[in-house]
Amino acid sequence: MIKKENYPCPIQAVLDIIGGKWKVNILWHIGKDVKRFSQIKGDIPAITKKMLSQQLKDLEENGMVTRKIYAEVPARVEYSLTEKGRSILPVMEAMCEWGKRHL
Repeated sequence: MIKKENYPCPIQAVLDIIGGKWKVNILWHIGKDVKRFSQIKGDIPAITKKMLSQQLKDLEENGMVTRKIYAEVPARVEYSLTEKGRSILPVMEAMCEWGKRHL
């Protein structure tokens, strides 16, 4: 969990929450729709199952993603963005536009 007092610069907190190779990509795909683990894995074929699981856990711990488990056999788990997670989407869209302009 990110703690406010650890960051003199808020940008560093953002990078700690969504930084790295996979988290922005995961958030982007979940932001479009509620997804099951296998759907996210299908959207990001280069990520390993272990890494996807770890990144989803980190995002959940930081309040960006929620995990809903259905009492079914076989068990069904869905991931979606929390309100906090949805609040980063406009920032990611702006980053996407910036990338398109500067590639």
